Amino acid sequence: MNGLSFPALETERLLLTELQIDDKEQIFLLFSTPAVVEYYDLAVFSEPEQAANLISLLKSRYAELAGIRWAIRLKTTGKLIGTCGFNSWNSKMQNAVIGYDLLPDFWGKGYSSEAVRAIIGLAFSGDLPCGKLHRIQADTVPGNQASEALLNKLGFKEEGLRRECGYWKHKFHDLKCFGLLKSEFISA
Repeated sequence: MNGLSFPALETERLLLTELQIDDKEQIFLLFSTPAVVEYYDLAVFSEPEQAANLISLLKSRYAELAGIRWAIRLKTTGKLIGTCGFNSWNSKMQNAVIGYDLLPDFWGKGYSSEAVRAIIGLAFSGDLPCGKLHRIQADTVPGNQASEALLNKLGFKEEGLRRECGYWKHKFHDLKCFGLLKSEFISA
């Protein structure tokens, strides 16, 4: 363990907290929903134990200072509705790769942009174990219009297409690269 406390965040409507094993049912619901993992590099979950394993993996990545993933919870109920975080970071290069997901019932309501804006603000403030970040990258599969709209809304710039850069679900995938520099980020 790294001994660092997990940085919880609060926004107008959300609580961003550490994932717990008690979140197993909601994480299973999230990742067993085909629409959620349509563009993901993992298959639809079929066993609740997969959710427990994912939670353990994400917790260990933070303990090893390799990345961080928050549970996105409704402030009013505490219910987990998605996750977001930095899949990896590089302290030396001062950059990170971001990811996020949300249950379909909560799509189109601004929850993802509210959560992602908060974690980007924290990352650019230098208050994560990786230290100050200068750049955040996001990759999308062409066709994932909702994710691209979110990135554009937050100021990310499309930087190009990496042809057949990813391989999952038995096929190669092109990835669109988006980048956001600290100087471009507007927190409000």
